Amino acid sequence: MALQIPPNCDLTLGMTCVDKSVPGRTVWRARVDERFLNPVGVVQGGFLAAMLDSAMGASAVTTVGDRRVAVSNTEMKVTFLRSARAGDLLTCVATVLKPGKVISFLEAKIVDEKDRLVATASSTYLIKERTE
Repeated sequence: MALQIPPNCDLTLGMTCVDKSVPGRTVWRARVDERFLNPVGVVQGGFLAAMLDSAMGASAVTTVGDRRVAVSNTEMKVTFLRSARAGDLLTCVATVLKPGKVISFLEAKIVDEKDRLVATASSTYLIKERTE
């Protein structure tokens, strides 16, 4: 098995994939630091949306088997339910609801260390064969 290097976006966000053992489902963790806070001192919504997006994109890839593909988020709805703060350990679980050859439908949720729901998302991903 080839060594898999995380994409720069995941490295920048401090996200780590902790489970991808089940096709169509990935689990990610990130400890929030001050870089991702808004002026009020809570995690900026864009950080949470990026975490949801990265996790769902990775989950979409787990359902394509041996195909070499690139996935692109075509739309995403995010709901913010609770504030997160610096130091919080967030867990994101992303699940493929309906895999497809061209389009897949996914959902994800982020919870904090006390298993309180922080944010949810649903999204559609375009799946294209890679030519390189």
